Amino acid sequence: MDSAQGVRNQITAPVWVGDDPASESIRKFAFKLAGTSSTLLIVGESGTGKELLAAVIHYLGPNCAEPLLKIDCATLPEALIESELFGHEKGAFTGASSAKAGRLELAGQGTVVLDEVAALTLGMQAKLLRVVDQRTFERLGGTMTQRMEARLMALTSTDLGRGVEEGSFREDLYFRLSVIPVTIPPLRDRRGDIRPLAEHFLDRLATLHRSSVRGFASEALRAIETYDFPGNVRELRNTIERALVQAQKDKIEREHLPASITQSDVGAGARRATLAEVESEHIRQILKLTRGRKSEAAAILGISRKTLLEKRKRYHLD
Repeated sequence: MDSAQGVRNQITAPVWVGDDPASESIRKFAFKLAGTSSTLLIVGESGTGKELLAAVIHYLGPNCAEPLLKIDCATLPEALIESELFGHEKGAFTGASSAKAGRLELAGQGTVVLDEVAALTLGMQAKLLRVVDQRTFERLGGTMTQRMEARLMALTSTDLGRGVEEGSFREDLYFRLSVIPVTIPPLRDRRGDIRPLAEHFLDRLATLHRSSVRGFASEALRAIETYDFPGNVRELRNTIERALVQAQKDKIEREHLPASITQSDVGAGARRATLAEVESEHIRQILKLTRGRKSEAAAILGISRKTLLEKRKRYHLD
């Protein structure tokens, strides 16, 4: 057993839960990415699991014992983001009573995650560009150049390509961050994940709340599986927790679910889609999410580019 494997055995690493083909592709891609140090751009709607995927990749990698540090670009003011990222020297600004190391320094050879990177101002983007390009930085108020050893992962629920077109995101930074772009499909496009995720959340939350609830009534489960979950996995988890608190017996019943979910499965007894229809629609959605980039779509789907082209022709996907 190598040292990295030994460390992984001592760490409770996060797990990507799901039985959908899209999730199987994501897991395979995560294993491949974990062995690299390339900068990643993880794209997906809010609540799809971008931060979880970043953690999965980090803990599968050889530097899993190193820190995994996150900066929320959407909630921190620009000055604070700069200080958090680069650190500062004593007296660098009002209130800087002592020197402080930034995340790039503290991460060592670990991973720094920039959540909602699209929220960075153009000025901050320019400073980040140098770090990504040259892998060097200085603390605020300092003159000593330091080298970034950490891996960088950027997360966004925004179309950065459109941001480039609109002038809100630097094109040069976009290309440097998207060395390896990874798109996570929304939960409505990977319905095979809904049931295992619901059961996973119920098991964990029942333990947390010391509840005797251990399953779902069939009607409740059908309603959950047919709902689109615009809030994705985060909404599903919150739904399960609310239902668990309301449940009185050993199962979550349909009546414990919000009306938005119970009303969505009206007519759910209609004709079910064929396997070919499901596959066709899934491929169409992945191509849409990757903006027609066939190599990226094939990687997410876990098939070769040639196979993807054959399936596009078979299903008449333009």
